Amino acid sequence: MGRLYAMVLEDAAGKMYSCKHCQTHLAASDQIVSKSFHCKHGRAYLFSKVVNVSSGINEDRLMMTGMHTVADIFCVKCGSIVGWKYIAAHEKAQKYKEGKFILERFKIAGPDGTNYWAAHDSEVNGSSDAEEEEA
Repeated sequence: MGRLYAMVLEDAAGKMYSCKHCQTHLAASDQIVSKSFHCKHGRAYLFSKVVNVSSGINEDRLMMTGMHTVADIFCVKCGSIVGWKYIAAHEKAQKYKEGKFILERFKIAGPDGTNYWAAHDSEVNGSSDAEEEEA
């Protein structure tokens, strides 16, 4: 196996999201598309671009908004699962998600270095798939 080269992110505001286990940069705050998603562990954010991740196998998952083809994404440094990538949305209204990434807040550190903890209710009653809240 070759040497690992992790990309270090910089954005104008200096706000980065990183792996909570090894602090590897994953996404810049200016790449957030939506903060209105939820998953098994609570909040999840939809990003247009992430770095320093590897993808698992594509699989179909039935989510609250319909069937999607997704691939889990893992931190390249420590191997922790941090979210997933939307490969395909099977419903026309959900096509905007294709090629975008979900990072679960429970699995990443925020721009200020804080970790988010799952609420008991979301852990017991939640889904493992992120879905956008209805406005």
